[in-house]
Amino acid sequence: MLREVFATRYIEPLRSGGSVPGVVEADDLGTYVVKFTGSAQGRKALVAEVIVGELARALGLRFPELVLVHFDPALGAHEPHQEVRGLLDASHGLNLGMDYLPGANDFTPEVAKGFPVDPLEAGRIVWLDALTANVDRTTHSSNLMIWPTFGTVPPRLWLIDHGAALVFHHRWNGSDPAKAYDFRHHALGHYGPDTRAADAELAPKVTAELLRDIVAEVPDAWLAGEEGFPTPDAVRKAYVDYLHARVKASTAWLPTDFPSREELAAEEALQAARTQRGRPDWLKRVPDLHGKPTAEQDWSVHLE
Repeated sequence: MLREVFATRYIEPLRSGGSVPGVVEADDLGTYVVKFTGSAQGRKALVAEVIVGELARALGLRFPELVLVHFDPALGAHEPHQEVRGLLDASHGLNLGMDYLPGANDFTPEVAKGFPVDPLEAGRIVWLDALTANVDRTTHSSNLMIWPTFGTVPPRLWLIDHGAALVFHHRWNGSDPAKAYDFRHHALGHYGPDTRAADAELAPKVTAELLRDIVAEVPDAWLAGEEGFPTPDAVRKAYVDYLHARVKASTAWLPTDFPSREELAAEEALQAARTQRGRPDWLKRVPDLHGKPTAEQDWSVHLE
């Protein structure tokens, strides 16, 4: 079962993600990135974090330890931003913490160009994402970290942030366990992921017994009140049944077609050109706030 700790100090929020997790110290002297029950993503995001994260660990993938964190909003009374304080105030009680990896670097496209990833390791990660319908590990948002980044231990890939996985639990009715998702833009797609070898290795390990053990770690409070299910245990059974059926249907959803970096760049350039052609002239002159404006977008050029 997940360990339970009590937060002793709230350090700072992390604004890199939409859920605005916070860095927190706990009574076990550990430091954790805490995802709060009061976030806009709701408790289902925490359920997905537990199930996918613990499944990753059971399959031998690197994933930081998860703990259940008892949090008192009074610890964040010094937080200057009103919206973040509101999030903390709405998160009294049990929340989810992930072990903080000091000095870890994001696996960005720039970093990825020079970082070696074994095709089988890439295949295992893609396979896990396909099994759990994790649509948020793309070239633009990898949710992968490189750690450690110091000392003599070679850096390795670590998985983080699975709150967007298990998309089927947002609409249980009509969810097809054999449904395929588009993983062509997966963050590890250009490493030639060997998903067939990963399927042969990992699928037999994802048994109903393993899934029951993992889903049992989700607190009752995060499952209670799910529409269409009388008890938290009924929800747990639905997760086990769905994921076990999906494992058995892996030949239907196994991703095997991944474009190269060059093909991805060409595809994105074509999409950008199509979008630009479809914009009205006045909108084309709006400056790009996320990068250097072109001469057409730079209003100062036209005002001189």
